[in-house]
Amino acid sequence: MEKRFTYDDYQETSKWLLCQTKHRPQVAIICGSGLGNLANKLTETQSFDYSKIPNFPQSTVPGHAGRLVFGFLNGKACVVMQGRFHMYEGYSIWKVTFPVRVFYLMGVDTLVVTNAAGGLNPEFEVGDIMLIRDHINLPGFSGVNPLMGPNDERFGLRFPAMSNAYDRDMRQKAHSAWKQMGEQRELKEGTYVMLAGPSFETVAECGLLQKLGADAVGMSTVPEVIVARHCGLRVFGFSLITNKVILDYETKEKANHEEVLEAGRQAAEKLEQFVSVIMASIPPPAKACELE
Repeated sequence: MEKRFTYDDYQETSKWLLCQTKHRPQVAIICGSGLGNLANKLTETQSFDYSKIPNFPQSTVPGHAGRLVFGFLNGKACVVMQGRFHMYEGYSIWKVTFPVRVFYLMGVDTLVVTNAAGGLNPEFEVGDIMLIRDHINLPGFSGVNPLMGPNDERFGLRFPAMSNAYDRDMRQKAHSAWKQMGEQRELKEGTYVMLAGPSFETVAECGLLQKLGADAVGMSTVPEVIVARHCGLRVFGFSLITNKVILDYETKEKANHEEVLEAGRQAAEKLEQFVSVIMASIPPPAKACELE
């Protein structure tokens, strides 16, 4: 069985980063497929390749640069992951979520998650942004949960609640920010369902996911959110709808990763502006306190 990370492993990486940079981020942002250009909006940046960071996995997916970028976005001290890790790359669920606890030990109090997702809701169009109100952790139904195994009380409780995983106040502020931007398309809100991937969904699977009440489907995000909430981090997230799922056996269309990346490129400017405006809405950090 693969060796799991210990508290000392998380601390080693956290301390290494804190020694390498003067930045002290309050907000961590995980960028999904094709969305990594958000890091270009940061000022006073300092970046580290994942390969240089102790214990960090490597990103192997096109559209994921594999870099950790520190800097300021609209006045907020941030750390941005240009590329996340996925179970379909062959990583264990503990490696997929490793950075979240590192960020927590560095003093981060807010996690912003982004992803490229397929639209299950028939009202969604390619290019829409969906605020994540809730999620369905399908791998969790079969026992794949990042909190399985011994619980370390230094991170959080044995049985954390997930009914309030996505911060309600931040969602309300996001709607205000969207109106402030004057966008013509409505800002969507809905439920994200995670599958393990890497294959896209069959027609029958898409029909089932719709019946479960999901509005968008993807292959990431949920494990990081579970670990973040276990640590007590504020979580806010959104999906960029990069393709509409296939629900018709007669169609010749099919989902592909290149389509996902292209939709991300086309919507990049809108996304970057949106996240930047939202930064101003995040409450100031509480008084820093160290774990014993």
